Formats: sequence, C-alpha cells, structure tokens
Amino acid sequence: MDPARYAGVLRGDKTRSAAALLAFGGLTILSAVLGAREVRRGKKLWYRLLAKPKGAPPDWIFGPVWTGLFALQALSGYRIWKRPPSPERARALALWGTQLALNTNWTRVFFGRHRTHAALQDLIALWGSLAAYVMQARVVDRKASWMMVPYAGWVTYAGYLNEEIARKNPKFLAN
Repeated sequence: MDPARYAGVLRGDKTRSAAALLAFGGLTILSAVLGAREVRRGKKLWYRLLAKPKGAPPDWIFGPVWTGLFALQALSGYRIWKRPPSPERARALALWGTQLALNTNWTRVFFGRHRTHAALQDLIALWGSLAAYVMQARVVDRKASWMMVPYAGWVTYAGYLNEEIARKNPKFLAN
C-alpha cells in the first residue's frame, strides 16, 4: 500500500466535495439573489397597498428566515450528493433542483408579475416537489430529509398568505 498514492485520492475527494458544497451553496444563493431582485421590484407600492391576512409577518423577518432556510436547503442537497450514487440519490437530487426552481419561479410570479393565483399554483407544485424530496431524501440520508422540514412549514405558511392575499385583493391583482 502506497500512502502517497492514497493521499492524492483523498485530496481529490476533498476538492470535489468542497466544489459540490460550493455548487449547492451557489445555486441557493443564485435563487436568493434572483428572488430578492423580484421582491425589491414588487414590494414597492403594489405590495404595500395589498390587504394582507392576519398573521402576515413583518417585512424584517423574511431576511433572517430565508437565510436559515436556504442554508438548510444547500446543506441538505449537499448531504444527498455525498451519499453513494444510486437511483434513489439521483431522484432526490432531481427533486432538490425542482423545488429550488419552483421556489425561484414563485417569487418571480408573485412579486415580479403580481399574479397571485398563478403564484399559488406554483406554490402547490413547489409543496408537492418539496414533500417528494423529503420522502426521497429520507431513503438516502435522514438528516438531509429533516433539514427540509422547516422549509416545508414555511412553504405551507406562504401558501396561506398567498391564498389570503389573492382572496382579499381580487380587483387589484393581475391574475
């Protein structure tokens, strides 16, 4: 056994692992940046004039909540990626990407396009893909699955807020 040979393999594994962690982090940051751009655009006069439901959080809460949720998303995807290749792992990673894309799209449709009914349909698809990811991730890595539970709770809450805003503002919205 040549230790120098195996040391090179281990360095390669660590480099690949670090690159994967950066990729998952980068994808979630990209989603956050694209979403923040749409929120800034949509939160001007339009959002302030909306009748909001009871239980709508103050604006300052979204930054800290989303920072934590995106960090958990990135770590969850990374943990799945670190597991040995398998069909279950491949399905989990595909679902991870799907839920992230639907999340990004929801922000664009809701805040950027002011289409609350269409955003609610996207949110339903997001919730479904997120639930499927949680179930599939559980087969591959239980911790990765549990990391997404707070996000599933937030998406459920967002669904309530989205539906109530759509209901309370029927003439004010581009649906």
